Amino acid sequence: MKKRYFNVVFAILVLCSMLLLSDKSVETMKHMFSRSKQPKEDHRLTVVIDAGHGGFDPGKVGVNGVLEKDINLAIAMHLKELLELNDLKVVMLRTTDEALHTEGVSGKKASDLKKRVQLMAEANPVLAVSIHQNSFPQESSYGAQVFYYTESEQGKEFAQIMQATLKECITDGNHRMEKPNKDYYLLKKSTCPLLIVECGFLSNHKEAKLLSTEKYQREMAWAIHMGVMRYLNTIEQ
Repeated sequence: MKKRYFNVVFAILVLCSMLLLSDKSVETMKHMFSRSKQPKEDHRLTVVIDAGHGGFDPGKVGVNGVLEKDINLAIAMHLKELLELNDLKVVMLRTTDEALHTEGVSGKKASDLKKRVQLMAEANPVLAVSIHQNSFPQESSYGAQVFYYTESEQGKEFAQIMQATLKECITDGNHRMEKPNKDYYLLKKSTCPLLIVECGFLSNHKEAKLLSTEKYQREMAWAIHMGVMRYLNTIEQ
């Protein structure tokens, strides 16, 4: 009888141990699974792309009727794709035809610019590129040109690389040089090297026609992306 009693007790102890071990195993598995589900820290470099204007603000209007805001966005989206292929984290300030001003304010343009600066600062990027188009009373003016903040040495270096790359990739005889500026709001308020890239002149019939085509928009995006990558290579060395 005693032997049978001890056998029963032993069996119960073994069963309890198995259950305890089973519970611990389950908890261990749960812990491992929960750890594997946690998002990994993103160590990629962040780049901000600003497609200038948008929404109520069309920007320049081309001689062919094309709106600057639409061309800016098209080039910016192509640029985003290219930079992401290079394992960069890209933050777009806009991806649709919208302005970034606060609804109901009287100074929509000022509000829009302030919001862009705020979003750039929050992204904490290594650099930023603002895509725009140019215009001038003389139709003969053409060619991409880069603007940087006068007091930014990093901006100047970035601009020199970008301007040279644009000339190399877009072979249109462009002799324009990168240009410092101390008045543009985005340039003054940016916390990182920021360039305003004027991709061409919408006041020039030939260039306005080119900028309206997806083929040329992609070529321009490729050139800008090359300028970004070349600059990043210099600061990572």
